[in-house]
Amino acid sequence: MTTPAPTALIAEDEPLLAEHLRTELATAWPALDIVAQAGSGTAAVELALRERPQVCFLDIRMPGMTGLEAAQAITEDWPDDAGALPLFVFVTAYDQYALQAFDAAAADYLLKPLTPERLAQSIARLQARLAAAAQPAAATASTDATLATLRQLLTQASPAPRLRHLQAAVGEAIELVPVDDLVYLEAADKYVRAVTAQRDYWVRVSLRELLPQLDPERFWQVHRSTVVHIDAVARALRQDNGTVLLALRNRPETLTVSRVHAHRFKPL
Repeated sequence: MTTPAPTALIAEDEPLLAEHLRTELATAWPALDIVAQAGSGTAAVELALRERPQVCFLDIRMPGMTGLEAAQAITEDWPDDAGALPLFVFVTAYDQYALQAFDAAAADYLLKPLTPERLAQSIARLQARLAAAAQPAAATASTDATLATLRQLLTQASPAPRLRHLQAAVGEAIELVPVDDLVYLEAADKYVRAVTAQRDYWVRVSLRELLPQLDPERFWQVHRSTVVHIDAVARALRQDNGTVLLALRNRPETLTVSRVHAHRFKPL
């Protein structure tokens, strides 16, 4: 039985540099199938979620969304049925970013300009990681660890001030909703549905932009599209499929915790 070729995505906003990496990879790792090439972080996320490559080569500095932010977005939105998370290799011209990226659970990093020797070392490391096929439980733990470290790194790089109020449009007025009153937040395209015990509000901001401004000790991400105020949770009910259902104190609905985040709800 023939082993499928390993697959990869390249994200680089400089076309010449992207083509150079592609050419070097073709020489040093001819079995590698480059299934997608992106010129921005946003495009990298979309293509990665569609093509599901095993390796993502991400330039650290890209317009709109950096390589680190793209890695976070891919990790958050990686489908439950897609298998192991891609191995991230960050490509940068700046040593400090390389070291930060490597510490952030990356498989490896590459410094510009690329050298054949360093690329060969990285390929050997990637091949070893791909050969060691992870079990599902290990893959989930790896996903959670990667997400946690990427968030920590992004917060340290550009710490956002903590929000005290959300500004929600209500008719012709702007209502200030105290963050303490929130029960949960739910992503809805370019908006966030902010739910309190009494009513819902719509805020024109993405959940990904909002999350760094919330206290992580109080607001827990439980799904790629849901963040809950932990004080509003009455009980957690484990399901046979590995997910968890949350019963809320002041709302009738229940929230689903994905398998990636279910470990946060376990008996002490």
